[in-house]
Formats: sequence, C-alpha cells, structure tokens
Amino acid sequence: MKHRIHAIASTLALLTITTFWVSTALSEAFGSPETIALVKTAVLYGMVLLIPAMAAAGATGASLGRGWKLPQVAAKSRRMKIIAANGLLILLPSAVFLAAKAQAGQFGTWFYLIQTLELAAGAANITLLSMNLRDGLRLARRRKMRKPA
Repeated sequence: MKHRIHAIASTLALLTITTFWVSTALSEAFGSPETIALVKTAVLYGMVLLIPAMAAAGATGASLGRGWKLPQVAAKSRRMKIIAANGLLILLPSAVFLAAKAQAGQFGTWFYLIQTLELAAGAANITLLSMNLRDGLRLARRRKMRKPA
C-alpha cells in the first residue's frame, strides 16, 4: 500500500508542478493581465494540493528507501532535499508574491524578475522529480525481480 501512496503522491506532485509551469508560461506568452492574475491566483490556491502531495511523496519515499544501500536511493533522497528547499524557499514565497502583485495589476520589474526565478526553480523541480520518477520505476522493477514467486 505504501508503494501505491508513494506513486500516486509523486505523480500528482509532478503533474501539479508541470501544470503550474505550463499555465504560467502560456499565460505570460499569450494571456491578458487578467488571465495572468487568474493563473497566478490558481497557482497559489493549487498549493493546497501540491504541498500535501509533496509531503506524502517525501515521507513515503524516505520510508520505502530505508535500509536500501543503492546509489539510486541516495540520489532520490538528495534530489528530494533540493526539491523541498526549492519549494519552500523559492516557489511558495514566489507564488504568494506573484499572486498579490498580479491581483493588484502590478506587473513591473520585480514581478518579472520573481516570475523568471519561479519558472527556473519550477523547471528544476520538474527535472528533479522526473529523474526521481525514472529511478523509482527502476527500483520498483528491481524489487519485483527480487520478490520470490
């Protein structure tokens, strides 16, 4: 059951961050200020889904990896620390700042600097979560192969 929870939470987190990133990029490229404000507000509200998914993915992943001495498990753990730091120190504060500025119609230099930082940190997290997904699938296959029939 823990494997299922981990897979669902991890996939949900990756899809949520990817949705945030693509929505932001498209609204910035093609949207009106109202559309941008709507997307920035939705991203902020979406944290209600993302934060528990990330916490569940991290907790179940740490539990599943306990006792494994494989380099993929250590790499997943290192990546999760970077992902969590990115989320707490860059992405969450950026989402709050950008939603407030967008709702106020203040699309100045600071908005676009923070927006660029948020897109870069989001792209990094998408990449790291994708690498964790790849390694997780490899570990799951390895676990199945080791299971006696």
